[in-house]
Amino acid sequence: MPVGVREADLRDAGECARITAFVDAMEGATPFHLPAWSRAVQDGCGQRARYLVSETDRAIVGVLPLTEMRSPLFGRALVSTGFGVDGGVLGGAVEPLAAGAWNLALRIGCPSVELRGGVAPNGWDSDDGSYLGFARDLAADDDAELLSIPRKQRAEVRRALGFDLEIVTGNDRKLLAEHYRVYAESVRNLGTPVFPAKLFRSVTSAMDADILTVRHGGRAVASVLSLYFNGTVYPYWGGGTEAARGLRANDRMYFALMAHARARGCTRFDFGRSKTGTGAAAFKKNWGFTPEPRLYAKRSSGPAREVNPLNPKYALMVRTWKKLPLWAATAAGPWISRGLG
Repeated sequence: MPVGVREADLRDAGECARITAFVDAMEGATPFHLPAWSRAVQDGCGQRARYLVSETDRAIVGVLPLTEMRSPLFGRALVSTGFGVDGGVLGGAVEPLAAGAWNLALRIGCPSVELRGGVAPNGWDSDDGSYLGFARDLAADDDAELLSIPRKQRAEVRRALGFDLEIVTGNDRKLLAEHYRVYAESVRNLGTPVFPAKLFRSVTSAMDADILTVRHGGRAVASVLSLYFNGTVYPYWGGGTEAARGLRANDRMYFALMAHARARGCTRFDFGRSKTGTGAAAFKKNWGFTPEPRLYAKRSSGPAREVNPLNPKYALMVRTWKKLPLWAATAAGPWISRGLG
């Protein structure tokens, strides 16, 4: 049957409900395909949501969530999905949706379209070697979970369990503020600008999300904001302070999150993506997660933007950012990072 492509009105609650129902029912869907994610990003970072829907006789057959990224530092692009690690076309009508995205990009003056996940449209540049994804099923209980972790990492978790660490969960403003302080320090130490605090507030208010924080002596040393979707937990924005390393607080945090997610009814743990060959990828592999290539695709009318921190052109910026006082990095970071996408 003929397929039409149009831009959805995310201000319409009924429209969002129809799209959400479609996403919920589709194999391969992620929380980044949900209209709630697009709206939260728009609200939290000021980058406009442009959500494409393909239909046949008023039935949705495919969706493509897009974020209109505009940045004086990093350029312009339509990204699926902005500030997410997945996206891309979900469902059928890959070519009509891809063509719709490209036509939209030309109309609004974006020189490129970036798709994270899904099927690569015909003729687009594709890359399945730069990023790896890590996901596996959760075990039945803590004892079985511990045994599922390879021996070396299991020893680190056991060490973490021996420290006097407190675990707290929730999504109130106090926990959000505490998480943001930890996360801001963590990404500063990596040389990366922190996202706006409003993005975290918008995501937790719009989506099924919560925070798990590890405290030592009453002070937060590690914290992670996680998303929950279709029985899978997605630990998404997490990090630790300098004190976390000696306390093995990050190890404690992820092991505690596995138990917390099981208690919430989750059966799967998605550790997200990491750049191939990095320490983050090795860390996740050490936990017993098998790396799977992530397929990304681009189409550009000129040089495509490349905003990952391993890009050599950003090496000086990363080294400089690591040396900034935390107050300065936290103040300047949101202005820069809102254009990263």
